[in-house]
Amino acid sequence: MASRVRVWLNRTYAENVFFMDQLRSNPQRRAVEIHATHGDPDSPVLAAADTAAMEPDGLSPAAYVEYALDQCARHSVDVFVPVLHQQAIVAHRADFAAAGTALLAPSVEAVAVFQDKATAYQAVQAVGVPVPPWWRVRTPEELEAAVEALEADGHRACFKPAAGAGGVGFRVLTRTPFSMMHLNGFPSPYVPLDLVVEAMRQADEPVDWLVMPRLAEPEVSVDCLTGPDGRVRMAVGRTKNGRRRGFTLHPSWIEPARLIAEAFGLHYLTNIQFRMFGDEPVLMDVNTRPAGGLHQLAQCGVNAPWAAVQLALGEETGELVPSALAPDYTVVAGPRPVRPVSLPQQRTDAPAPALTPTLPAVPAPAAEVSTASAPASAAAPAGASSAAVAPA
Repeated sequence: MASRVRVWLNRTYAENVFFMDQLRSNPQRRAVEIHATHGDPDSPVLAAADTAAMEPDGLSPAAYVEYALDQCARHSVDVFVPVLHQQAIVAHRADFAAAGTALLAPSVEAVAVFQDKATAYQAVQAVGVPVPPWWRVRTPEELEAAVEALEADGHRACFKPAAGAGGVGFRVLTRTPFSMMHLNGFPSPYVPLDLVVEAMRQADEPVDWLVMPRLAEPEVSVDCLTGPDGRVRMAVGRTKNGRRRGFTLHPSWIEPARLIAEAFGLHYLTNIQFRMFGDEPVLMDVNTRPAGGLHQLAQCGVNAPWAAVQLALGEETGELVPSALAPDYTVVAGPRPVRPVSLPQQRTDAPAPALTPTLPAVPAPAAEVSTASAPASAAAPAGASSAAVAPA
């Protein structure tokens, strides 16, 4: 019988509860024990884990690496999926390997390239992948010049931080004066240009933004699984158009994603995002980590998290090809438990207590299936989990 696999997820987003569910429901029925750490005691990943611990606050990247090495040793971690301080951690891959832990993360060179979006755009453009026009701005004058250039070509300008994850800091610029229109209804990403310019002039430090045209839908996030040998084992696109979600294997999205993954050493699970600029797909972003929506591929019969763990352990997976592309669907919120603060014990089936203080954990219920946009007769496969939990 194969030995159990011990996996650690450090401070990560709440949707990774589904990542954990998929590890436990692996097709080999291999025993998986999950250790989770977080800075938020109410993160559902702590409740879903077999053992859990609070992460110390205020650690420098170097100090966090020491903390991580200690966690791996104390908890006999076989595979570590780092999100927080990923760049510092992968720079010490050899140290983790010496401790018996494989890192489920890309090469240090790849992480460095894609930490900075301007560097990333230059790099992928050099290998032939289209990118949108963009300007790096740090001053009000640079911002105004970039916006005027985009508007002269008939585009609406937007900006986002040159470094950052997800949609944090993304705004769309408008010349409409601030009014009650901006205060009615839900908060909007639209901000008046004059207020942004004034805020930049009042700021103590310069900004570091990329300004580019507002790209059109559909948005396609290609989830890639690449082995440490640089060969892509899986590339499946998840499409987003308003509320509607779907899947695609169309070469216009898949081929540039494969090219990026192989050219830059994006090993294991990464997510490469595209949108439309005119009639051409262009790169929007590259995430050197598993995407929050990765679990949605279960609707196509693919368990990408487990395949990634197998590759990290040196086990070959072969090509991962969807058994079928599931019908379109939408994503709805679903409840997940948090840790019961009044109960200090671990699960009854957990291994012996760790030497470091741990938090209680409770079993995670089966994830709810998303509400499908297609008719009920075309529902997603049983057991597919697409209910969303807001990112931590």
